Amino acid sequence: MRKLLNTLYVTMPDAYLACENENVLVKVKDEIRFRIPVHNLEGIICFGFAGASPGLMYLCCERGVALSFLTEYGRFMGRVTGNISGNVLLRRTQYRWSDDEAVSLRLSRRFITAKVVNCRAVLHRALRDHPESVDRELLENTLQWLAAMPQRLEKAENSDAVRGIEGEAAHLYFSCFNELILNQKEDFCMTGRNRRPPTDRINALLSFLYTLLTHEAVAALESVGLDPQVGFLHRDRPGRPSLALDIMEELRPHFADRLAVTLVNRNQVSSGGFVIKENGAVIMDEDTRKEVLTAWQKRKQEEIIHPYLEERIPLGLVPYVQAMLLARHMRGDLEDYPPFIWK
Repeated sequence: MRKLLNTLYVTMPDAYLACENENVLVKVKDEIRFRIPVHNLEGIICFGFAGASPGLMYLCCERGVALSFLTEYGRFMGRVTGNISGNVLLRRTQYRWSDDEAVSLRLSRRFITAKVVNCRAVLHRALRDHPESVDRELLENTLQWLAAMPQRLEKAENSDAVRGIEGEAAHLYFSCFNELILNQKEDFCMTGRNRRPPTDRINALLSFLYTLLTHEAVAALESVGLDPQVGFLHRDRPGRPSLALDIMEELRPHFADRLAVTLVNRNQVSSGGFVIKENGAVIMDEDTRKEVLTAWQKRKQEEIIHPYLEERIPLGLVPYVQAMLLARHMRGDLEDYPPFIWK
């Protein structure tokens, strides 16, 4: 099993990345603020970066460390990676399967069925743990609707039908999201899922966490030799990591949604840490972003028993395990792809 390494998050807007021998350096005005051996890293994510030296980029490519650049508000800008590892025959299989409607439909059903089941688990947990603080009727009705969707997905005749069911499930799920917020309810009220830009604090928090999860999914797929750009549910679009978005569907509820709720309910983030721009967009300030990144790193270190492997692993390795299982399925080692379903 692969070892979970660290991801370096650089949040200082005037930070410059460089290298010295086998070390990654973070500089501010030519002063070294941080140093870490490259072999301890699996990824670097820079927010509002001032730049990176060609030597550092080469070192990252040579050592398989994904280097991503985001705006200070968390919007993805670009990514530097080395050669994609793995067998070219695996990627050719992936491209053929993506063009096969029957195969795409089967895998799309797997991704969205797992997403629906995991969303249902998040709502059921809230109902179980806080029965006196939530709208029981709303949650119970939503759970009942979501429970019927896996059967509907198995009967879906094409990928467009799967996307329609996924959209309906997402609408039902997020219509209950306010019930998960037990503290700071007025400050973190959701009026529906929105993005590009998010227009309330909880959506801003979710969008930021989804961006981090995208980075994890892309890196995992590249590490097993799959092309993150070519998906089955999310179709090809220039610059979009469609396959990463596919496997993210099953991971969002457990990875990002639960963490967002925990951060709010434990008062680890507050309304004062979010800035409302003139155009209505809501963004996090630097201190809040650092708090979220720290919580994300701790979340990745938590150990679970993987439902398919039945082995204890850090949560941060789940994207890699799912990418590995998908690659094994494409190679013919597994009869079907087992999505991540958390119980």
